[in-house]
Amino acid sequence: LSICHSSLSACGPIHIIVNLLYCLCSSWWGGVQMGPPDPILGVTEAFKRDTNPKKMNLGVGAYRDDQGKPFVLSCVRKAEALIAAKQLDKEYLPISGLGEFNKACAQLALGDNNEVLKSGRSITVQTISGTGSLRIGANFLSRFHGGPRDVYLPKPSWGNHTPIFRDAGLQLKAYRYYDPSTCGFDFKGALEDISKIPEQSVILLHACAHNPTGVDPRPDQWKEIGDIVKKRNLLVFFDMAYQGFASGDIDRDAWAVRHFIEQGHNILLSQSFAKNMGLYGERVGGFTVVCKDADEAKRVESQLKILIRPIYSNPPMNGARIATTILNTPELRSVWLDEVHGMANRIIKMREQLVAGLKKEGSSHNWQHVIDQIGMFCFTGLKPEQVERLIKEFSVYMTKDGRISMAGVSSGNVGYLAKSIHEVTK
Repeated sequence: LSICHSSLSACGPIHIIVNLLYCLCSSWWGGVQMGPPDPILGVTEAFKRDTNPKKMNLGVGAYRDDQGKPFVLSCVRKAEALIAAKQLDKEYLPISGLGEFNKACAQLALGDNNEVLKSGRSITVQTISGTGSLRIGANFLSRFHGGPRDVYLPKPSWGNHTPIFRDAGLQLKAYRYYDPSTCGFDFKGALEDISKIPEQSVILLHACAHNPTGVDPRPDQWKEIGDIVKKRNLLVFFDMAYQGFASGDIDRDAWAVRHFIEQGHNILLSQSFAKNMGLYGERVGGFTVVCKDADEAKRVESQLKILIRPIYSNPPMNGARIATTILNTPELRSVWLDEVHGMANRIIKMREQLVAGLKKEGSSHNWQHVIDQIGMFCFTGLKPEQVERLIKEFSVYMTKDGRISMAGVSSGNVGYLAKSIHEVTK
């Protein structure tokens, strides 16, 4: 575009022309920079481009059966059939979600006979899976928590915890959790750090199957953590994304949550049904606040609705109906408990077979931590350069920190994985 001086004079004040040129030559979003790729999705994209028939994707956090295929639980199919037969409408749910689901969700986490539920001093709202639950919780803290605006995460923690709390306006701090030298729990470091956290701060705890390390405290260690947290008067936020999926036992996996409540902690709790019911794309979750009394719970509920309304108005219906049908139908609940136990056991079996395979290959390293860790993920202890070799030389894909999803390991590829890891760790 060229405009001569004479035409500038003819068109009026020069600032109009300058503005015109600016609009023609620029964009509203010219200052937007390219963001970094998601580390997990980046692994998947590289995996898709690989032509090696033996390639393995150990980055994705979704369960696969022993043939490496996505797995839909039979109890989910049966629940869907029951729901379809009722020919229900598709009207909006209330802001807080499906009431039957909220009740069943809280009972699953806390236990049917929990005093908190009997007294009505807790409130549960349906959320958009675990991520949505955490974000609603973070927004609630940002608006109503009167203590420090710091949230203490275990080091490391699930990668999405940081942006969820940070984007809600909270500050992120950390306490020691994982010990790279043992590939296990840094119990001493955790206690030391927690004992120094300023009073009334928020501490986030993974209820079971810690993501990404697979390292969980033992019950006796949970008790000591709970005692120190109580002495420091910290607000506990539990993230429970794997109830039942970790050990195969829903009560065992909820032990820490129930213990903290028994000890007088009025916790916040996020739940997800993505892993334990395979309802990944249905986005089924819950957020619970344990309060002082029933009156406080009602006031908290009113404010949670006010927070939810301008974000997504109300949660999706189908997944909540599926989860509710499974939890409230004795026959389906029994099938579900068997299936979630089977999924957990397959993961445990793959851990054992991987370690056996490494020993068979002649590895001199101690791989006991692979068996000791629990849940979908395993922190292998592999170094970034070893991970790079696994990707380049063997087409075995994982995140740079050496975290692998055990769900991507099967009886058909565990031998190849053991051989590959042995080659890069000799």
